[in-house]
Order: sequence, then C-alpha cells, then structure tokens
Amino acid sequence: MNDTINFQELFEGFQNTPLLWNGSDIYGFEQFCPKYTSEQFDQNSEYKKLRLGKWVENFVSFQLQNQDDVAIIEENLIIKKEKRTIGELDILLVRKDQPIHIEVVYKFYLYDKRNLYDNPLACWIGPNRNDALVYKLNKLKEKQFPLLYHSNTIEVLKKHKFDVNTIKQQVCFNAQLYLPYQNKDIDVSPLNKDCVVGWYLNIKQINELENFQFYIPKKLEWLCIPKENVDWLSFVQAKNEIRTNIANGQSPLCWLKNEYNEFQKCFITWW
Repeated sequence: MNDTINFQELFEGFQNTPLLWNGSDIYGFEQFCPKYTSEQFDQNSEYKKLRLGKWVENFVSFQLQNQDDVAIIEENLIIKKEKRTIGELDILLVRKDQPIHIEVVYKFYLYDKRNLYDNPLACWIGPNRNDALVYKLNKLKEKQFPLLYHSNTIEVLKKHKFDVNTIKQQVCFNAQLYLPYQNKDIDVSPLNKDCVVGWYLNIKQINELENFQFYIPKKLEWLCIPKENVDWLSFVQAKNEIRTNIANGQSPLCWLKNEYNEFQKCFITWW
C-alpha cells in the first residue's frame, strides 16, 4: 500500500458515492443507506494491504459505528461446512430491534454500446469487460442472500438467539457509472442518475484528449474526488502510460484537467 494515499480522502470519496438505486427497485433488493459521518476515519495499520472492496466494507462499518441507532453484531462472518468455507456474511446488525444482514458492494460500471440487450441492466459492465451488474445481482440473489438460511449459518447464529426468518436482508450497493464519450444523454433508469460521474472512450480516440493534463490514479484512488495537488502528466506522458496499461489488458481510469482547472473522470478502454 502506497503511504502517499490519503485514507481520509478515500473515505470522503466513498461517502460521496450515491447508492446505485433507491428503495427496492432492482430485483426487489432493498438498499441500506448508512448515515454520513463527519468523524475522521480511524485508519488501522493492518488495513494497509486491503483491496478496494475490503476498504469499502471498513468504511461502511465505520459509518455504522458512528450511528446511534445501530449495533453491529458480526462483521465478515465466515460460514464453513466441514472446514471448507462456503461463504461470508458482510455485516449483521440490529437497528431499532430489527436484525439486518447487509451485503456491501462498490462497483465501477461502463455503459456498453457494443451489444444490444433486452434487459437495460445488462448494459452495465466493468472497465475490462470481466464484470457485469447483472452477474453481481444474480450472485446476490442466488448465493449470497440464500447463505443466511444455510443450516451451518443457522447453527453459527444460535449464539445470538436470532430466528433467521426475522432477519431482514439488504444491500449497501454504491457505484460509479460512466457513459460513452459524446453520448451522455443516455437514460440510466432504473438506476440512480446521480451515480453518473464520467465517461469513457477507446484508446483509438485518445487524441481527442490532447488538450488535457492527466493523472492516472491507483486502484484505491478510484474512490477519490479529483483534486489539484497530484502529479499531473502531459498528454504525451499520459499516452505512453495508458498504452502500457492497455497492452496489459487494463482499462485505466484517468482524471483530466483542462485549461480552466476543471476536472473530469474517464476510462480509456482497450475494447
């Protein structure tokens, strides 16, 4: 983990990311929205090598710890069957006497215009085309939520004297959405339009960006809000680094700065 990364800025970037949908509009999944906290994130040194998804789980946990009406019962509860891990419950809490199981998700999705989809949710894919919103939703529905009712889970939860049938299941699903370059009027419903934070273009179109300065953030910094005090690159410098990423099958996220010091975010894709 690079010590130059500002953990508080990661946390603030996370807190400013909207939920991907409101209510229970998607697959019937109800969203849990932790309350914003102005407390400084308490960085634990053992977190330093965590991947982005685990950082997000810690951020949600920190928000909940500063929420008066919530008591966290379990976090990252491993469920095993004959010494083999069969799954994990992200967070089990009680709010106003109601036990709730929460699965925490944070994603970056691009609107795929290369294919035609009958399901509008199927248009949203990961920057490297190896992830998809529909895949994650199906995993939640078919694997992660049913885990609560597995006999081994019921056995583990006996110590809390919970009847699993009284536990409400919700998601805390935040996301950043990116639309195709110069095609930003796409209706993203039923998703939350406030999640649209940028756009993307193919590496073949990169000369369209020759008048910008670039910063290519590390993966954890994808959470952050673009800022001035980073090491900005010229277009030529950035193009060389981006081409290295593309050659490795990676679509990098870039911060762009124009002559008026205005910031934008975009992915440069290999596809």
